[in-house]
Amino acid sequence: MTMGLMAGYFALYAHTIMPGLGATDDRTFVGSFQAIDRAIINPWFMVSGFLGALVFTILAAALSLGSEQRRLLVWVVVALVLYLIAFVLTIAVHLPLNDALKAAGSPDRIADLAQVREAFDEAKWIRWNVVRTIATTAAFGCLAWSLVVQGRLTA
Repeated sequence: MTMGLMAGYFALYAHTIMPGLGATDDRTFVGSFQAIDRAIINPWFMVSGFLGALVFTILAAALSLGSEQRRLLVWVVVALVLYLIAFVLTIAVHLPLNDALKAAGSPDRIADLAQVREAFDEAKWIRWNVVRTIATTAAFGCLAWSLVVQGRLTA
């Protein structure tokens, strides 16, 4: 479930939030992105999504180590590797870009909003978000398939 939430979260940014913000002026883009980024960092998101997907996939891998569950392990490990790609991209690419935009300060106090937006590098953010979206969607598919395999083992 948490992997599906993360796939949906990244996809929502890819097909709705970033295209919507991309069509706005610099002031609206900077202020809106800052507000969204501040709002997303909350316990609910961290547990139900970002960290939850990692922890629960690791747990699923550990529970698949038993001899009866070995056929599940490959699908769960592939899902874990795919999610780790998204997790690392978030930490290495997205968080630094997001933090730099927040550090620019309130749009009311920024002298050159166009420069701040340009420094944010929307194209880079979007490009790597598409990679996160594909990786987490594929990871969700792998976990779903592991349930099919589990059903076949117990049938």
